Amino acid sequence: MTIHKEGFAILTIVFLILVGLNIAIYFSVSSPAPVLKWTILLSFFLFLFFVAFFRSPKRSVFLQDKAIISPADGKIVVIEETEENEFLKEKCIQVSVFMSVFNVHINWFPVSGIVRYVKHHSGRFKAAYLPKASFENERTTIALETKGGATILVRQIAGALARRIVCYAKEGDSMRQGQQMGFIKFGSRVDIFLPLGSRIDVKPGQRVKGKQTIIGWVD
Repeated sequence: MTIHKEGFAILTIVFLILVGLNIAIYFSVSSPAPVLKWTILLSFFLFLFFVAFFRSPKRSVFLQDKAIISPADGKIVVIEETEENEFLKEKCIQVSVFMSVFNVHINWFPVSGIVRYVKHHSGRFKAAYLPKASFENERTTIALETKGGATILVRQIAGALARRIVCYAKEGDSMRQGQQMGFIKFGSRVDIFLPLGSRIDVKPGQRVKGKQTIIGWVD
């Protein structure tokens, strides 16, 4: 297992804080051994949690022009027809993947295409599984034009614990399906907006794996 580059700084800070805390306990408690036994153990598991959060698994990608692969690990919480008013300005099929703190938090491009739109929005930090999170929470929206001429919109949404969305997309870039799109730190959600008539191959409540599960198909 490798560590994602977004985790290097945070893991260093967490490690130094935990080491400093245990050193402080050693010098401030009259009989530190019994206390340190538990604080060191707790520190070890806490650090492992952060390491697991920033893990970067090696995965093959399903490359297919018309397939929409999952942009994230997690659970399908929304499949519905909705109006996308930020960029597409039309009715679409929305599919949302909720990521808990235990999921891999890398995001991948669901299709290959040209990035036509990227915009970050400041916002609130409600629970990411709530419907209003799609347009009220801190978020970044990316629109991709596929080789077939379809436009797929992807939205990274911060959750109640997330405080930073990282997006690698830039307008005009040509991106490859399965390439890293970004990272959301500590609990979040990714929405995908597909053209009406797209075939959807997932169901609400289904667990999906980023870069591998096929969400659906578009012409």
